[in-house]
Amino acid sequence: MVSPLVVDLDGTLIRTDLLFESALRFIRTGPLRIFLLFYWLFQGKAFLKQRLAEAVNPLPELLPYDQRVLDYIEGERAAGRRIILATASHSLYAHAVAEYLGLFDEVMATEGKCNLSAKTKRDALIEAFGEKGFDYMGNAHGDIPVWVAAEKAVVVNPSPGLTARAEKTGNVVLVLKKEASFFSVWPKALRLHQWVKNFLIFVPLLASHRMLEPGLFLQALLAFFCFGLCASSVYLLNDMLDLEEDRRHPSKRMRPFASGALSLSMGFAVFPLLLLISFLLSFLFLPIAFLFALVAYYSLTLAYSFGLKRLVLVDVFTLALLYTLRLVAGALSVDVALTFWILAFSMFIFLSLALVKRYAELHLNLENNGGGKPLGRGYHTEDMGLLLVMGVVAGYLCVLVLALYIQDEATSKLYARPEWIWSACILLLFWISRIWLLSHRGEMHDDPVVFAVRDKISLAVGFLLGLIFWMAL
Repeated sequence: MVSPLVVDLDGTLIRTDLLFESALRFIRTGPLRIFLLFYWLFQGKAFLKQRLAEAVNPLPELLPYDQRVLDYIEGERAAGRRIILATASHSLYAHAVAEYLGLFDEVMATEGKCNLSAKTKRDALIEAFGEKGFDYMGNAHGDIPVWVAAEKAVVVNPSPGLTARAEKTGNVVLVLKKEASFFSVWPKALRLHQWVKNFLIFVPLLASHRMLEPGLFLQALLAFFCFGLCASSVYLLNDMLDLEEDRRHPSKRMRPFASGALSLSMGFAVFPLLLLISFLLSFLFLPIAFLFALVAYYSLTLAYSFGLKRLVLVDVFTLALLYTLRLVAGALSVDVALTFWILAFSMFIFLSLALVKRYAELHLNLENNGGGKPLGRGYHTEDMGLLLVMGVVAGYLCVLVLALYIQDEATSKLYARPEWIWSACILLLFWISRIWLLSHRGEMHDDPVVFAVRDKISLAVGFLLGLIFWMAL
């Protein structure tokens, strides 16, 4: 008689952990619920899983399944083997997954006070099938006792060092290694390409014509890295909170956490570490006012992640304010005053770019879902026309501010030939008009800043703007 194939769930069948997933879904509607999680955990892991299962419904259709494992199971099932799902996840979640896939003959999972993991899982499997009476697919160091008791072992997505430990059991027949490498996953998770936004830190220093002062430049450079670390910390947390929406999105579903390329446990470990480093460097080497600005930025992004992004118009004004906070932080890092003109200009242009982002999302939703309300947003497809008008007007107003800046007395003191800046007004009008035209055509990336960095025409416009201001000096 052929022995059954026993398959683990978290990290093996799916590229995620249902305990972390359910915990994130539980706290996203109320951050203070995290204290309730710790209270439940204090009473035991099985108790925590039971409470979460009662509070959060499973969504098996959205989980990132490992297609290689599914193919292996289907092949063994076609050969007549019994397939058992044995997991430390709660029974409610395990049965939901089994019912959705329709591949399992039996389910063994955590229930009541029994947390079915490691040695507890081994003992349950030995009791059900006998020593060496089953094959086992797993992925973690906690699966070592189970592999020892199994007839054959299959190792899936092993962490560094796990394969060597598993092979010491002498019964490993297959190793399915991770498909994504460290160097391809982490830059995406940290969104290093988004650090381009943090170059706004240098704008106050550049506008004051003190960029070539080495001490101030180094301070601004450190502020740039502190802001980058803080922003990456927020991106990690935001992506973990947005798993459901991202998995329903045609492109965001490939983000590291949503796709399962990066484990949620790693995210929970790294995001507070980045934040701590950012705040510590700021406290030790930069003015205390900069640290306050950084804390304000983090607090606002946290509020945005937990709820503001779902409020109509509040979300775009928050995004515009987050851009402006970079300018404020840059000025505070080098103790340079922000002028009325910079603040007014930033308010309008960043509002326009934030509206581009929402407009592009609505356009994508119209193409893929036929309209309606995108998941996790407060807008409807019918709002696109109004967003277009508001965005174009805000963009043109920033050009008006720049034109008025040319006539200011302080400008003539900073520039020998301020009339050159009129050319910048024309270029900026062209760029804003083009951005909105592309958005209207559905050719805009959902983040206009990322689009601009990759767009040759936008880069050319940026170069010419820099040349114009240099010629005006």
